[in-house]
Amino acid sequence: MPDVSFDNLLIISAIAVLAPLMAGALPRLRIPAVVLEIVAGIALGPTGLGWVKVDLPVQILSLFGLAFLLFLAGLEIDLMKLRGRALGIAIGGYAITLTLGYAAGGALHAGGWVQQPLLIAIALSATSLGLVVPVLKDAGQGSSVVGQTAIAGATVADFAAIVILSFFFSSSGGSTGAKVVLLVAFASLVAITAIVVLRAGRSMRLGDLLVRLQDTTAEIRVRLAVVLLVAFVALASRFGLESILGAFLAGAVVSLVDRDSSSHPHLRTKLEAVGFGFVVPVFFIGSGIKLDLSGLMHSPSAVLRVPVFLVLLLVVRGVPALLSLRDLGARATVAVGLLQATSLPFLVTATQIGLVLGKISSVTAAAIVCAGLLSVLIFPPTALALLRGQQGQESGRPLRQKRNAVRS
Repeated sequence: MPDVSFDNLLIISAIAVLAPLMAGALPRLRIPAVVLEIVAGIALGPTGLGWVKVDLPVQILSLFGLAFLLFLAGLEIDLMKLRGRALGIAIGGYAITLTLGYAAGGALHAGGWVQQPLLIAIALSATSLGLVVPVLKDAGQGSSVVGQTAIAGATVADFAAIVILSFFFSSSGGSTGAKVVLLVAFASLVAITAIVVLRAGRSMRLGDLLVRLQDTTAEIRVRLAVVLLVAFVALASRFGLESILGAFLAGAVVSLVDRDSSSHPHLRTKLEAVGFGFVVPVFFIGSGIKLDLSGLMHSPSAVLRVPVFLVLLLVVRGVPALLSLRDLGARATVAVGLLQATSLPFLVTATQIGLVLGKISSVTAAAIVCAGLLSVLIFPPTALALLRGQQGQESGRPLRQKRNAVRS
């Protein structure tokens, strides 16, 4: 057996256990465990105490954690709900987002803060769907017009941001035309795979076999989902595209196939257990370990980048929510804008890709991730308070109307 140490992985595994315990012990603070994981990685990594580093086992599991995170994000997509006015507003809002993001990237490039305006525009354009959905469910707004508007916007933003990032900042060095051909060919293979899987799922004989094996030690549906994930990641790499695109589309295909889950209601819970229970925390903690916070703290001008990027997140993703002002009203529109501006996993992913390709400095990457941390801490609780306040106003209207009727 090769001489490989698991000491660093042990520390990271301990952080992965302690972070949600701390978040659960302090419910009033509403701090997501992912924030604590990244902060712990910063504190215990080379920037802080220097107790842990990213070695080979951590690097491999972190890479798989990133793929599984994007797979679970794709699993959140409900294609059946992406239709009508909500879809049109989401697409129009994302077009505004890219315009504002590129303008912001150009301004930062002129100021010498960034080297690639387009990368900044793409990084600022995504929304953390996995963080937005729980907030809406807590507010009882998951199936409301407000909830569907926010979820549609987050879904379109996540999908488009991943595709655009893979297209413009992939490992293939060909021309734009060659990249279009590769992307179309990859998308065609994904579509063919989805059709084959859908037809196979309608086979009574295969369906009975899967039901028989799904809750045994075989865990056959989980294994099939992992095979699909790894296959799409490998295919994306073969086509010179970013592996995150393959992982995301694998999740979307599983979501499409899994529409009727009456025979296997626990599949998604099991997949989330594998991802969020093991490999995804390794990615977030490892990202915190690699974060260059010392460079960010080196000068006041560098620290200033954090609030600037936070404001840009709010403007780039929040302003497009105004398209829904007529349908939702002022309070709900502000809440949707705040939820759309909540972003962290994709910011971590985009900055890591930018660092590998040499398109972004470590200081700027650290500032963007810190802004993402603040967005998760500030925006969802504020949006939740606004939605609760709106519910209180609406529930109070019948009582006020009744009192006015009695007085008259």
